[in-house]
Amino acid sequence: MTNFARGQKAKLADLGCSGAFPVLLNMAGIEVDIACFGLDANDQLSDDRYMVFFNQKSCPNNAVVLELGTGSASFMTDLARLPDSIHKLVFAASVSGEGAMRRLGASSMRLGDAVFAFSGADFQDEKAVIVGELYRRDGLWRFGAVGQGFNGGLSALLKHFGGTEAEAAAPAPAPAPAPAKPVSLSKITLEKRGDKVSLEKNTSGGFGRIRVNLNWNQSAQPAGPENSGFFNKLINKPAPGNRIDLDLACLFQMADGTPGGVQALGNSWGSFTWPPFVHLEDDDRSGSNAGGENIFINGDQFSQIKRLLIFTFIYEGAPDWAATDGVVTIEVPGRAPVEVRLDQGNNASMCAIAMIENIGGNLQVTKLVEYFAQSNGKSAHEQVNDRFGFGLRFKKGSKD
Repeated sequence: MTNFARGQKAKLADLGCSGAFPVLLNMAGIEVDIACFGLDANDQLSDDRYMVFFNQKSCPNNAVVLELGTGSASFMTDLARLPDSIHKLVFAASVSGEGAMRRLGASSMRLGDAVFAFSGADFQDEKAVIVGELYRRDGLWRFGAVGQGFNGGLSALLKHFGGTEAEAAAPAPAPAPAPAKPVSLSKITLEKRGDKVSLEKNTSGGFGRIRVNLNWNQSAQPAGPENSGFFNKLINKPAPGNRIDLDLACLFQMADGTPGGVQALGNSWGSFTWPPFVHLEDDDRSGSNAGGENIFINGDQFSQIKRLLIFTFIYEGAPDWAATDGVVTIEVPGRAPVEVRLDQGNNASMCAIAMIENIGGNLQVTKLVEYFAQSNGKSAHEQVNDRFGFGLRFKKGSKD
């Protein structure tokens, strides 16, 4: 592994980067938005489709595909798929609100055999940082470690590179031929328990393929002897009984009143194409998947769904919600992503995160973040069921 300093450059071929390869960014200490800008020969974002970030996770031909984690991002990059008009990929991070880059903890950018480390000590009150770039020179692609602070946030970066921002209040329009649509930088974070947001269905009468993603900070180290090595166990895939297994799941109620559940426990995976039109992606039992866990909802059949309760539980390992820094992101095509953070600590085994409801054909998301533990002879599952009135009966289950 080669440690790069600010300003250092190298040919990608010398770093072992060929074909498709990941560009990994890990940012610690503060919440950041991570993005990649595909620029032309004039260092301009002449085609907004080549900005890859939380609201547009791939560019044409999947030349760059983003997978977000908590405080991290993996850009799977295949430079051969880029058009000749794209001469540079710039990777940047930004903060909003009162945040500043001087609050960054130990952070890094990695690709191939190269690692560029940096921290808040390298910056002041900048709202963004251009971390590094891949660029063409003399027919060859190269990597440059930049580490340059930038006074504005994500919107200012977009304008700096010549991109066009869509109106935040307007839903993103359907894909259209060049000139590309403006980039929508809007993101909805439900801050308080009980906060709601309502999304209207699209012109075709549905919502498309909805993704519910759960992710958490896999590098956190909770304090206390009982939790020593909590996330080391998670990342290093220790033997069963010594690991944490955070599972995403949901309870559903169909429009005709039929209730049920979708979860890895009991191998109840659901179905995207048949009722309940909700499918849980394969369970990552190692907990090491940077993309977290996903539930997919067939939004074009949303009229047949009354409500969905999104929850997570710790199947194995000591419960320490305060250390997980968990976040659920609900992604509806053509809409700003909706975030719900697990921002309260509790030693319970289960957290009811959000309720997704069909309200007059609109999709309404409500932040819950309520915690449950076994009590008075009832499991956490039973208590969630009773609390929200799904009318289910439970028996002991297993993922084996």
